Amino acid sequence: MSTTADAAEGHRQLGARLGMQPGMVVQELGWDEDCDDELRVAVETVTGQALVDEDFDDVVDAVLLWWRDGDGDLVDALVDALVSLGSGGVIWLLTPKAGRPGHVEASDIGEAAPTAGLAATSSLAAAPDWSGTRLMTPRGPRR
Repeated sequence: MSTTADAAEGHRQLGARLGMQPGMVVQELGWDEDCDDELRVAVETVTGQALVDEDFDDVVDAVLLWWRDGDGDLVDALVDALVSLGSGGVIWLLTPKAGRPGHVEASDIGEAAPTAGLAATSSLAAAPDWSGTRLMTPRGPRR
């Protein structure tokens, strides 16, 4: 297998770990120079579409929210990420791993998610310097 084919397969595997599927529309929020380009390419490879930004004015299937300690209020950012998210959609909160500049404590995510109406369902090492926390709206009737 060629190096290019190996890279494409690696992108498909990472994108699949994030639950991405062909045709999904994925919005990216919080992008900056420190974001992981391999992860971004992996999502685009699996979905077959470029990531859309905060100016996108239609419904999206998933949101990649890059977030660092010091970026502001996490609850507000999560609520903003919900604006374009379709029913059953997922937010991947991407934060720097422990020991990296901008690391966000798991307890901060654990407090912010329910306040924004979200539940953390899983987490993974999304990239060498980034952790991913999968957030969704809880299933069942709201009270």
